[in-house]
Amino acid sequence: MLSDYQERLDYLYSRLNYEWLGMPKVPGELRLGRMRRVLRRLGDPHARLRVIHIAGTKGKGSTAAMMAAALTASGVRTGLYCSPHLHRLEERFTIDGRPAAPAELIALVDEVREAIEPLELDDPHLREHRCTFFEMTTAMGLLHFARCGVGAVVLEVGMGGRLDSTNVVHPLLSIITSISFDHTRQLGHTLAAIATEKAGIFKRGRPAISGVRDGEAQQAIRRMAARRRCRLLELGGAFDYQTLFPEPPLARPTPCRVAVRTWRTDWGVLTLPLLGPHQAHNAAVALAGLDVLAEVQPGLAVSRDAVARGFAGLQWPARVEVLGQRPWLVIDGAHNGASAAALAETLQTGFPPAHRTLVFGTTREKDLRGQLHALLPIFDEVIATRYVENPRSVPPETIETAVFMLTGQGIRTAADPAKALALARRLTAPDGLICVTGSLFLAAEARAIVLGHADSPLTSGVVT
Repeated sequence: MLSDYQERLDYLYSRLNYEWLGMPKVPGELRLGRMRRVLRRLGDPHARLRVIHIAGTKGKGSTAAMMAAALTASGVRTGLYCSPHLHRLEERFTIDGRPAAPAELIALVDEVREAIEPLELDDPHLREHRCTFFEMTTAMGLLHFARCGVGAVVLEVGMGGRLDSTNVVHPLLSIITSISFDHTRQLGHTLAAIATEKAGIFKRGRPAISGVRDGEAQQAIRRMAARRRCRLLELGGAFDYQTLFPEPPLARPTPCRVAVRTWRTDWGVLTLPLLGPHQAHNAAVALAGLDVLAEVQPGLAVSRDAVARGFAGLQWPARVEVLGQRPWLVIDGAHNGASAAALAETLQTGFPPAHRTLVFGTTREKDLRGQLHALLPIFDEVIATRYVENPRSVPPETIETAVFMLTGQGIRTAADPAKALALARRLTAPDGLICVTGSLFLAAEARAIVLGHADSPLTSGVVT
């Protein structure tokens, strides 16, 4: 069984994998035609699914997880498709919070492989441009959900929206959580251009939700909604929220609460399932999404009690995840300036005051200066490191130089996450805090070290 499982993983990772190589420079290299042809050979499983499709620069994974948890708590069998995974590929497609079993993964790989290889043999173009790793795993997820007869699927976009492999579905609802700068080489160098690419998931006549407040991006989203004749429900108009911060002094990490009111429901005050005031925004978008579902599919209506139960049981690894205390140990996958700023605010408002040590490593082509600008002011010690199982990591010496250019001060470096964690523990008093961040690749490797996972990081493939 183990050898069969590893053989299927090896086959998947033999495919072109942008999560390891970085996305192509030219957006035109991405196409949806291959994906549609593969799904057609599989019997169009996506056509049998009730899908909520979620895009956004940040917050889309947390919003997706909140919606899926609430639907599951209401009694709806719910599939959740999210990339990245941290430790095992099966994490990408879960049903009611449970990942696919290894035997299911083996069967899914075989079935998708049988659909793809004849296409690639028969078509000269496809022989030169074979299906990618992400296309295969997306097809596997859609097939898995259809085969298991789920009542709803929450489907997270991988990158962008318009040309993402998930954009073959015809969803009940499309959601854009937020717009900020990331993947600018592929999506554009203005917020309007990025928003237009992400709003490419909107489908004619189907409702859409936007959590975007920025005027430039907001206007681009409105234009796309008008073009597709979508009913657009916007944060600050159709729905809004108020964040209720924990009262100091704090003895331990404490989540915020949020009060959400939509055009349809006063949800009252709910405790956020994840740490950080930025999660109030994600919760508001998720609750607005649930209200749309109740209107378009009454069988998917979710009560406030179900939301509270779903939120209470939600676990979302590597999102301000606390894995230890004395000192507090926080793992987070923030990988751009906006998410780093949200992390910094969370550490200041949701954790007890402490001497803080930053363990930082990031990915090529990311906004290194933007991340450091947000994080450095709140940390007392900085250790630069790199993840080791993917070639896209930035050398610690490059981070060290960037810090010196910003602050005029030196920092410590460590060759890998294990050495960085050991050094951080030596430098940080029991009443202090260690935070590991800068990339989901780094978060995955650090998390595996802390939890003692036997899973090889070589099977991770996190996209950051």
